[in-house]
Amino acid sequence: MNHPHVLSGIKVLDFTQHLAGPTTTRLMAEMGAEVVKLELAPRGDQVRKVGYLKGGRSAYFLSQNRGKKSLCLNVKTAAGRQILQDLVPQFDVLLENFAPGVIGRMGLDWSTVHELNPKLIMCSISTFGQTGPLADLPGFDYIGQAYAGVTGLIGEPEGSPTLPTVAMGDVMTGVHALAAISSALYHRAVGGPGQYLDLSLLDSYFHCHESGVAMISGSEGRFAPSRGGSHSPGLAPLGAFKGNDGYLIIIAVLHQWQALCEVMGMPELLTDPRFAKINDRVRNRLVLAEVIESWIASFETDREVIDLLE
Repeated sequence: MNHPHVLSGIKVLDFTQHLAGPTTTRLMAEMGAEVVKLELAPRGDQVRKVGYLKGGRSAYFLSQNRGKKSLCLNVKTAAGRQILQDLVPQFDVLLENFAPGVIGRMGLDWSTVHELNPKLIMCSISTFGQTGPLADLPGFDYIGQAYAGVTGLIGEPEGSPTLPTVAMGDVMTGVHALAAISSALYHRAVGGPGQYLDLSLLDSYFHCHESGVAMISGSEGRFAPSRGGSHSPGLAPLGAFKGNDGYLIIIAVLHQWQALCEVMGMPELLTDPRFAKINDRVRNRLVLAEVIESWIASFETDREVIDLLE
């Protein structure tokens, strides 16, 4: 027996491109929503030309837009704009991630959309949000990451900031948008009106400062987060340790520290003044890393180490 998905019956007009917005609508499609991806003629979503191409089709585009229906419109014409306005009353959700103001110039600002369909939920995703001093600036994932103060915390302490090779902010913002839309759908289901949702990469990235904000606030500004490189500047041992086949992520904090010392056959580390307390281990984390890596090097394979640690 086939059971309906949680979003079965929900219709989504997907006016997004690149990654953040398409992540939201892909997840909604996987949850059973009917998603119609609307692209601007003549180019469509620019990521159709990005990544591995086979037969003229982008694997990247397909991975983010699977399970969606497709519609291409020329919104520069009166006929195209009329089709847009005719579509709005037929949908539950409208999602867009153009630069602030662009969707309004197409005739789909929130006041117009709400008048056409008072029950519709509209969500806008941008780098800096729809209001504020940075709102008009375009941007992508890494721009939001840098403005949020995350990029400066990635990399070795004496080196330059390092960019991750995955679009964390786009995906994270897409998931945040899904949560916001789902909450708005529930609000509507219990009798509320449609809502306008403003999601930004900057806000989503700022959630990643789970310890920095608390420590800055608690220390009244005396604490300044900094790059820790391969080893955490806040807890130890916690980092990437060189192994025989690659690198191992090892985390042994608080009560796990004693267990690690016993597994390594080095109980003397428990009373070593360099490592006796958590603050001592953090302060001497690079020395501790050398000790752990020397132990790892005594094995022929990393698998042996993993089996012991697990």
